[in-house]
Amino acid sequence: MSDRLCTVLLYSDDPKVRDRMRLAVGTRPAPGLQIEFAEASEYAECIRLVDDYEIDLLLLDGEASPGGGIGIARQVKDDRDDAPPTCVVIARAADRWLAAYAEVDATLTYPLDPVTAGTTVAELLQRTAAAA
Repeated sequence: MSDRLCTVLLYSDDPKVRDRMRLAVGTRPAPGLQIEFAEASEYAECIRLVDDYEIDLLLLDGEASPGGGIGIARQVKDDRDDAPPTCVVIARAADRWLAAYAEVDATLTYPLDPVTAGTTVAELLQRTAAAA
């Protein structure tokens, strides 16, 4: 049995943050699941990639500037009936209410814990696969 290959779009204006997100999730966060990463450093680029490619999950930096991950999550959920699941990395746990308003499927907090990040991403991808 081969692994299910999923594409996770990493969004942050900071390449170091994208590297940390990639390392925290890893390429095999669960048995039977393999991840390839796409990256975006600008708001418009992120939206274009979601529109043009089959993205299985968005992992968004809530602290990105000038366009934050929470805003992208809200726009994607508003614009698409088939929006991929979204996970936003936030700096303050108190921002979870804002993420909930944006209909984010999950949040992670900085600093990223590899076990929590990998488990969260794997659960979102497996939940989506089960619903299909």
